[in-house]
Amino acid sequence: MSIVGKPLNNYQQCIDACLRCFQACHECAVLCLQEPDVESRTNHIAMMMECAGICNEAACLMTMNSKHAKEFCMLCAKVCEECANGCAQFKDDHCQQCAAECQKCAAACMAM
Repeated sequence: MSIVGKPLNNYQQCIDACLRCFQACHECAVLCLQEPDVESRTNHIAMMMECAGICNEAACLMTMNSKHAKEFCMLCAKVCEECANGCAQFKDDHCQQCAAECQKCAAACMAM
């Protein structure tokens, strides 16, 4: 569903998945910064920030119906899978939920 007019493309499901992943990664990073073992999470926090950034950009490119959106989404899927694997290493709920959102985003991007 387009917000300001008729839909420009068929990417809405992937846009939504990317934006959810973007939000999940930011929220999880903030929560990881509050964990007692934050020192062991620094590389993963950086990974989540990278994942959030690429998801945001992928959503932007799809919104513009960019000719490079599909190939960018393939890279986004790769980064999301790496982030999901990293999140899965931590057993707290926020990391497990973030891993699930990253996996959903990766699947949506791969289906482009």
